[in-house]
Amino acid sequence: MANIVAIVGRPNVGKSTLFNRLLEKREAIVDSTAGVTRDRHYGKSDWNGVDFTVIDTGGYDVGTEDIFEQEIRNQVQLAVDEATSIIFMLNVEEGLTDTDREIYELLRRANKPTYVVVNKVDSHTEELAATEFYQLGIEKYYTMSSATGSGTGELLDDVVKDFPTTDYVDPFEGLPKITIAGRPNVGKSTLTNALLDDNRNIVTDIAGTTRDSIETLYKKYGHEFVLVDTAGMRRKSKVSEDLEFYSVMRSIRAIEHSDVVILMIDATQGWESQDMNIFGLAQKNRKGIVILVNKWDLVEKDTHSMKKFETYIKERISQFTDVPILFVSALTKQRILKAVDTAMEVYENRKKRIKTSKLNEVMLPIMEATPPPAYKGKYIKIKYCVQLPTPSPQFVFFCNLPQYVKEPYKRFVENQLRKNFDFTGAPIEVYFRQK
Repeated sequence: MANIVAIVGRPNVGKSTLFNRLLEKREAIVDSTAGVTRDRHYGKSDWNGVDFTVIDTGGYDVGTEDIFEQEIRNQVQLAVDEATSIIFMLNVEEGLTDTDREIYELLRRANKPTYVVVNKVDSHTEELAATEFYQLGIEKYYTMSSATGSGTGELLDDVVKDFPTTDYVDPFEGLPKITIAGRPNVGKSTLTNALLDDNRNIVTDIAGTTRDSIETLYKKYGHEFVLVDTAGMRRKSKVSEDLEFYSVMRSIRAIEHSDVVILMIDATQGWESQDMNIFGLAQKNRKGIVILVNKWDLVEKDTHSMKKFETYIKERISQFTDVPILFVSALTKQRILKAVDTAMEVYENRKKRIKTSKLNEVMLPIMEATPPPAYKGKYIKIKYCVQLPTPSPQFVFFCNLPQYVKEPYKRFVENQLRKNFDFTGAPIEVYFRQK
């Protein structure tokens, strides 16, 4: 069993700052605005050679007008249930509050090792002020500054020492990574929750509910992979606050680190310029791509609606049109398992390797029958081809005059590769080199 440490506390006490420090990278968004983190956020850390998982949670609060309050409390409860140990963070600057007392009662009922941490303690004056937290009835607390890292050593020494086991199992190791991307409010978190049969991520009608990229293990129906829900990506001109800027940057990074991108669009809004931008980002990074047209149940349809919509999208995304397009409803779970099957097929296509002998046996006769056009009286002769050992399909064709091979012929070669070897959903790169 893996050791899991959950960081819990009110909004803006420094949970995400500590989370980033434990991971030694800026994984969670940190901002002075209270309530930045909403969903559970996972990462891997280690201390003195012992590996463990860390969960960053949203700020637990009561009695506010925040529409997300109840959902965040649910997410915190799920993190507490899941954790081996709990770090309860308090803020010395604000002192002990009624909400702190309520959270501590919740943690006491969980009956798990709980470490009370008073954060933002940077001087002797604040050390003295921290004694107020003895009112919780605790025997010991830890003072620290998550911003500078002072005091974390003593805390982690005790956390690691109390682990039931030092064995660490990374549930994500070596698994495919499938990222759900798209504009705000197209149904990405709804799809994630539907696939997991769990309210893993907070869902509301408000665009921009998800802020961080959230990774979850999916293990059902013969498939096992890491499912990544991302924040909605709007055009740069529409991004008006720092929080949203960081959210979009996290989404871009999630796409760059994925194997397959599920691009979700809203059937009621159609294919927009930002959808094209996200598609281009995935293609540029040579990721497998599946397009999901969500909210299909809300569209007035006739017998040709699906075909017309598919043709409309393929006209927008040409030249790369060999992409699966599925029409789904994340809310009613219509065809969502087909989306998973298709994404895994695209993953297999992206990592497909063609034997050199088979590649030459199939492709050379085609290229002899349809050679590149002559250029200024010079004829191009293709002698040999090979697939490169790269994460995505890339092929090199060796010939006498590679500089005279133009883009239209490269697209012809790519289409022949797709026709004969099935690389649906996977971008292909074709290169011509001197023999």
